[in-house]
Amino acid sequence: MMGAIWQSGLAAAIAFMVTAVMGPLMIPLLTRLKFGQNIREDGPKRHMAKAGTPTMGGVMIITGVMAATFMTAGSGLEALTAVLVMIALAAIGFWDDYIKVVLKRSLGLRAREKLGLQLLIGLLFGLFLIYFFDRGSTILIPFSGYSIDLMTVGYILFMIVVLVASSNAVNLTDGLDGLAAGVTVCVAGAYVIIAYLTGHHEIMTFAGAVGGACLGFLIYNQYPARVFMGDTGSMALGGAVAAMAALTRTELALILVGLVYVIETLSVALQVISYQTTRRRLFLMAPLHHHFELKGWPEQKVVRVFWLCGLASAILGIISLKALWQ
Repeated sequence: MMGAIWQSGLAAAIAFMVTAVMGPLMIPLLTRLKFGQNIREDGPKRHMAKAGTPTMGGVMIITGVMAATFMTAGSGLEALTAVLVMIALAAIGFWDDYIKVVLKRSLGLRAREKLGLQLLIGLLFGLFLIYFFDRGSTILIPFSGYSIDLMTVGYILFMIVVLVASSNAVNLTDGLDGLAAGVTVCVAGAYVIIAYLTGHHEIMTFAGAVGGACLGFLIYNQYPARVFMGDTGSMALGGAVAAMAALTRTELALILVGLVYVIETLSVALQVISYQTTRRRLFLMAPLHHHFELKGWPEQKVVRVFWLCGLASAILGIISLKALWQ
């Protein structure tokens, strides 16, 4: 076990260094290519100053995770699977960013196109887990110590929902400088521990790499951000989180571990439902982090409060799997 802990820590350190070193190389390159962020006109007015900040910096995170994982975990099946899911979602995000930033189509991929690709990846991932990886169709129930068997078809459908929800939830959370990256550090840290408890050493390493890469990215992404991760990074991180949950059979615990993601997504859904049915908005603006901005909170305060909530929910998620501690 000490070897696995050491390997996870090494992966975090390598991912941090790779991502940090890439910053001075990638940021000027993205600036020269004019890969600048477009800012929503209906968003908080203070965000207009961020227009033109280089985006698609998620490439730095992905490179750091890949380098660290393959250098420490080698080509193990679990590690390779997690990396492939991350890359598949990153490809969708990259395509979306490319359309928005390079082709100057502000809406990027159409919603149905993006959803269709996510559904396809979720389906392939679910099939792979069942028929090739032999993961089985059981999932752990938080706080109970029990598991439930969803059966083959049920689990595949469930996995599609998990992957689509996770990738979109991280994407929605990525709205303030350092917010998504900081929350994902907490989630990845939780999965280092969860993977340790469930005996998935390669996922420990992968989770360490994800956390280290996000920390390295925060050097350039914390307020005032010099680069944004874009959909390339946020969707990649959503895929990585979903993969960690699936491979450790803790998909339901992910609701607690990533509670900030869940709340951000629910705020958007509730806002839409409320406006469609009553023509009233529950929040000044959704996702929820923008509501607090419009209430007058400084951006840094919103981010730090959400980081603390991310840390608390990560701890809660670990506690929910207390039966694994025995």
